[in-house]
Amino acid sequence: MQGLSKQETLATLRARIETLEKRPLLAGASSAPAADTPDRFVLPSSTMHEIFTDAPRNAGATLGFSLAATRGLLSANRPVVLYLQLAGETAETGLPYAPGFLSFGIDPDAVILIRVETIVQLLWAAEEALACHAVAAVIADICSDPKAMDFTASRRLGMRATEAGGTFLLLRYGLGRTATAARLRWHIMPEISGEKAYDAKAPGDSRWRLKLEKGLWRGKPNEEWLLSWTGNGFDILPLPDTDRAPAAAPLPRALPSPMGHRLSQTA
Repeated sequence: MQGLSKQETLATLRARIETLEKRPLLAGASSAPAADTPDRFVLPSSTMHEIFTDAPRNAGATLGFSLAATRGLLSANRPVVLYLQLAGETAETGLPYAPGFLSFGIDPDAVILIRVETIVQLLWAAEEALACHAVAAVIADICSDPKAMDFTASRRLGMRATEAGGTFLLLRYGLGRTATAARLRWHIMPEISGEKAYDAKAPGDSRWRLKLEKGLWRGKPNEEWLLSWTGNGFDILPLPDTDRAPAAAPLPRALPSPMGHRLSQTA
């Protein structure tokens, strides 16, 4: 998008989206949002979400979760996902691996990747994309904490998402982020993958630890889940038992350590 005016950029994006609207959905993709049931997790639509993790090293897991979440938002009427990055930050987070989209049931051709030079350009592109009724979700991946990404700017994006029926996912990193107007804020951490059938040592289904830190989901605040991705969406798994065994009582006196394997201390 470098070297193009806003009008030319907008015209290019509209032409790309019109082409995508005419494409059939990926085989197996749902034509309607996934059902929200007690044993399934579905990201609420038509709103703004802040999805953050503690460090950039978790960028892959965070993007994977975000892409998986948009799978349930895609439909015949909204077949497009926009992924926005600052060009100077791609060295930190990398670029999405298009064939990997297939593991989340997303056609790579349905994802439009936009890299811009400044945060002002990114905010403008996000707001314009959210106003397009063919866009299911806009993912903005921002590593830094730019001044322009303030509460007012995020409130504009949240209002635009609600008005147009789109979904905005703001990906952030670190603990020093500026507060946003996101209706829901999620803290995400990668988890060890599930076991693969017939090969317990191979990585299986992707898993994440997810905690709601702002807002209500299913009428509850501060919830926490262990999620596993399947071909049909997120399964909610039981949280592992975090209770620890009590510490052993200290020894009454110092004991000499063994001198060697199977050797007596008096030998």
